[in-house]
Amino acid sequence: GVASALPLWSRAVFAAERPTLPIPDLLTTDARNRIQLTIGAGQSTFGEKTATTWGYNGNLLGPAVKLQRGKAVTVDIYNQLTEETTLHWHGLEVPGEVDGGPQGIILPGGKRSVTLNVDQPAATCWFHPHQHGKTGRQVAMGLAGLVVIEDDEILKLMLPKQWGIDDVPVIVQDKKFNADGQIDYQLDVMTAAVGWFGDTLLTNGAIYPQHAAPRGWLRLRLLNGCNARSLNFATSDNRPLYVIASDGGLLPEPVKVSELPVLMGERFEVLVEVNDNKPFDLVTLPVSQMGMAIAPFDKPHPVMRIQPIAISASGALPDTLSSLPALPSLEGLTVRKLQLSMDPMLDMMGMQMLMEKYGDQAMAGMEHSQMMGHMGHGNMNHMNHGGKFDFHHANKINGQAFDMNKPMFAAAKGQYERWVISGVGDMMLHPFHIHGTQFRILSENGKPPAAHRAGWKDTVKVEGNVSEVLVKFNHDAPK
Repeated sequence: GVASALPLWSRAVFAAERPTLPIPDLLTTDARNRIQLTIGAGQSTFGEKTATTWGYNGNLLGPAVKLQRGKAVTVDIYNQLTEETTLHWHGLEVPGEVDGGPQGIILPGGKRSVTLNVDQPAATCWFHPHQHGKTGRQVAMGLAGLVVIEDDEILKLMLPKQWGIDDVPVIVQDKKFNADGQIDYQLDVMTAAVGWFGDTLLTNGAIYPQHAAPRGWLRLRLLNGCNARSLNFATSDNRPLYVIASDGGLLPEPVKVSELPVLMGERFEVLVEVNDNKPFDLVTLPVSQMGMAIAPFDKPHPVMRIQPIAISASGALPDTLSSLPALPSLEGLTVRKLQLSMDPMLDMMGMQMLMEKYGDQAMAGMEHSQMMGHMGHGNMNHMNHGGKFDFHHANKINGQAFDMNKPMFAAAKGQYERWVISGVGDMMLHPFHIHGTQFRILSENGKPPAAHRAGWKDTVKVEGNVSEVLVKFNHDAPK
């Protein structure tokens, strides 16, 4: 039959129907302008096995919370887990007390209500836990949801806007499972140094799902929801992606790319043309990040299959999208220098564990200079694995570990500052995210920002070099 003519790897795919891409519910406010989010444990099936997972209003991940610019919303958050958590609004320009950082603790069985006064342009943001010392594990267990902000300007554009049909959320995460099929999160030397990564890729919580897309323009709201893996999106047949928005909203005009690197926590909106009957895949290409080109990520890896259907969509790709304010003069601005550093011993020990476990694959795809940067810390062969590390204080800024009860400095409200963020001396990839604001990148890792990264951002790449951002805080953040 037909199946026998297919290459071996696609036979199983052909025989077993691929899962349909799950679409998160779009959650809007009730008549009292309130939204309810309940955090709890559930069960999810991945392939043949069922795992305990955590979710917002469900078993895994969460809804997409829809917010309107200019409207206040109160969110009632109920924690039904057996441990503390917080709920951080990643990308929202809100005061510190409702931002949901490590200080905004919700006790087990507890409730917290926050009022969000939304005053920022249309954008795709997200929410996730930010419990100090436990963020990685709580996100790994499944806690993440989208925030879709709308404003009058975006509604005037003819962008695709049928949720789940031609306007599709795409949350991409890697997971590691143990032999029993449970999510396997261990905070050890390797995880602390390199980050937690897995060999299974999930898209909206499903493995290599397919989406039936009408012909025309398909809008994908991409979120890299991985703990530590940077992604590099492309299409299997090399059709271009047109980037229309970054973390904080629309770009001035679409930017055509053949591949789109996305750091952990970043969002980009892209349009892709579905103009023929040919199915194609959204894929992630191998990246030059330590440990992240280990199989199966040493080759282009499918994220989802897009299957054209015989109806037509009505969205368009406009020539111009928004007006981005010109960068103000940098004269006389407060300049803050932030030097990122990681305990060199932890870096070395993490690398040694990685090499012992994965061999040469651990360094696959990395440039020679990156590898030498890691090797410069001393002899790898005479190190003691038994040493006890305080993983929570191994990463420092200006020589200081994070202390959530002690502000490092006070930034003046409503005034631009120039932050010079250096990763010199540390070859690790450090996506640098600032809460409560959207900034502009002046230079990224020693180079001018790419066109699609020159708009509103809340995350900048720092990897062995210096990045500069122009940042302003319009909201209070009490000590």
